[in-house]
Amino acid sequence: MAKISVNLNEKFIDRMDWAQKEFFLQALVKMASIDGHFDECEKMFILDMADEMQVAPSVAQQIVENPTEDAFIFEKASSLNNRVVALELIKEMCLLAHSDDDLSDKETIFIGKLGLAMGVELEKIEQISNWVIDYLIWYGQGKIIFERV
Repeated sequence: MAKISVNLNEKFIDRMDWAQKEFFLQALVKMASIDGHFDECEKMFILDMADEMQVAPSVAQQIVENPTEDAFIFEKASSLNNRVVALELIKEMCLLAHSDDDLSDKETIFIGKLGLAMGVELEKIEQISNWVIDYLIWYGQGKIIFERV
């Protein structure tokens, strides 16, 4: 599945500092590899996101190739003090989890735990997840309707 851009908060990237961008990408890499299947589609999703964030391709590639330890990811998550970034990360993790058409329990649990570590309530995480699922259904229907299959 190609990267689906759902940028509801267009300016959130502009307000991120380097540490937040790095954490965002590291969290996506960790989430993508949590099920033991870090495929090319998931890598391209993350590299596309890095490009949107204006992260140098060589730096992005290094982040993709060197997953961060769980403890470090959760430590960074707990110190994130930007709710907009946290909500956008949850949205992107949900999109990424669906990009390989195989949402695993490990991915779902990771998204929930990381969201909680960032101070996002489970109800909000569930809302975002349900919204992403609805969006993907509508997106798929649009491709069929407009004959872009």
